Formats: sequence, C-alpha cells, structure tokens
Amino acid sequence: MATPAQLLRRGLRLEYTTLAWNVAGVVVLAWAALSARSVALAGFGLDSLIEIGASAVVVWELTGTEQTRQGHALRLIGGAFVLLAAYLALQSTFALGFGHHARHSPVGIVWTATTATVMFGLAFGKARTGAALDNPVLRSEARVTLIDGILASAVLTGLVLNAKLGWWWADPAAGYVLVYYALREARKTFIP
Repeated sequence: MATPAQLLRRGLRLEYTTLAWNVAGVVVLAWAALSARSVALAGFGLDSLIEIGASAVVVWELTGTEQTRQGHALRLIGGAFVLLAAYLALQSTFALGFGHHARHSPVGIVWTATTATVMFGLAFGKARTGAALDNPVLRSEARVTLIDGILASAVLTGLVLNAKLGWWWADPAAGYVLVYYALREARKTFIP
C-alpha cells in the first residue's frame, strides 16, 4: 500500500505528464487546425489550454499546505468547465450555422486518437490517486481529463466521418454532446 507521500508524488507526476502532453498538443493542434481550417481542431486546442490551466491549479493545490486552497482550486476547475462549455456551444453553432467545411486532417486524426488513449489513462490514474488521497481537487481534475479524452474521441469521430463520408457537420454536432458533459461536471464542482 502506498504512503500519502508516495500518492502525492504520483498525483504530481500525473499532473506534470498532463501538462507536458497538452503543451505539445496546443502546438500540434494549432498547426493542424490552420492547415485543415478546422473549427473542431481549434476548439480541441482551446480544450488543451483549459486542461493546462486545470493541471496547473491541481499542482498548486497539491504543493500547498493551506486548506483554503482546495476551495479555490475547485472553483477554478469549475470555471474551466463553464468556459469549455461556452466555447464549444459557440464553436458548434458557428460551424453548423455557416456550413463550415473543414479539410481532411491526417495529423488531427492521429493526434486526437493518441490523445484520447493518453487522457483516458491519465484520468483513471488521477481518479484512483485522488480517491486514495481523499483529495477532491485531484478527483475533480480527473473528470476534466476524462472529458478531454471524450472530447478527443468526439473530434476524432467527426474528423473520420468528414474524411471518409464527407459528413462535414459531424464534428460540430459532437461538440454539443460535450457541452452537456462540461456543464454537468461544472455543476458537480460548484455544488458538491
């Protein structure tokens, strides 16, 4: 059985891994979004920025000694969910309303498929470590990472349907599903 110090180090390693992955993701996604003129990839890049912020908040909370940090950290993570939901709603409405047709993006397909796998693994590790530490901030951020994995899967599905079947509307339509999940998680964060 791991000691609290070992669990804390594991939690920090998971957060640092998430930070590194998402920093690289912002660069890859910006390039892929510009190349394909993809609103979905641009939105996923924004999600990576939100995940960077959420991970930074958790690192801040895990390295602190003040109990008041947990409340502040949970509010910041909840705010990130609200921002993500608002952006996805606007992005999806814009793409569908204007009939925006993105080009095919092989780089986007590979990156989102890999990101989904990585984020699901990190979310599992964070949830398990957060439960063992009885840390609501780490458990809450595990849900942010899970949503990141779900979003990667939704964007991947949209990119593949666009590339294979010409269904340009598939990725912005999938964004609406994520709006629901993001708002649900924000509510859980603000109202335990």
